[in-house]
Amino acid sequence: MLMLGLWVVLATPTAAQWLGEPVWNSVSGGGLAVSADYAKPDDSYGGGTAWGARLSVGLGTATFTIGAASWQGLTSIGGNVAIRLIGGTLLPIPSRGIRANLQVGAVQTEMANVVVSPSVTAVTAAVGIGARLPAPGFSVEPYVSPGIRYHSEVSTGGSSTEFGYAIGANVGFRSWGVHLAYDNEKIKGGGSAGVLGVGAQVTP
Repeated sequence: MLMLGLWVVLATPTAAQWLGEPVWNSVSGGGLAVSADYAKPDDSYGGGTAWGARLSVGLGTATFTIGAASWQGLTSIGGNVAIRLIGGTLLPIPSRGIRANLQVGAVQTEMANVVVSPSVTAVTAAVGIGARLPAPGFSVEPYVSPGIRYHSEVSTGGSSTEFGYAIGANVGFRSWGVHLAYDNEKIKGGGSAGVLGVGAQVTP
């Protein structure tokens, strides 16, 4: 089992940020949110399912997120910060509907119980562009978030920098909501890997 886990860490395309999940985004940001996530990577990624949890806290124009995800017996831990540029309140450029942010994050996945413990570090930098569509009793926020993803495999000294994007939507119902996203990333050597994710969040 240990050798299988080691092979998975080194061979996976490591699309997205938390292993096995999309690069989640909320272009409005702000407030306090606790999220639970479920994701289904495609065959090019490695299949299987991923589960995760995140905590987000908004301070002014910045939203800080920490979280963890589990996929194929591997655990990724990390976080990101998103800076709002357009839309919402307390923002440099006010807008009633259009939203935009910059998001930077880093996550590390490490295989425990191995003599030389391999780790994969994923760093993402993306811009998020979306719109907030209010409706009676709820709101919808579709978005697209293209960016650059860097992966460093510490044990092998290998690394790659690839283009990726996420397309998703956040739906809010007062103190709770749901979110979904499809993430696609180019794979070093050709092709791409995709992940479809859904989840729910509470905003106390």
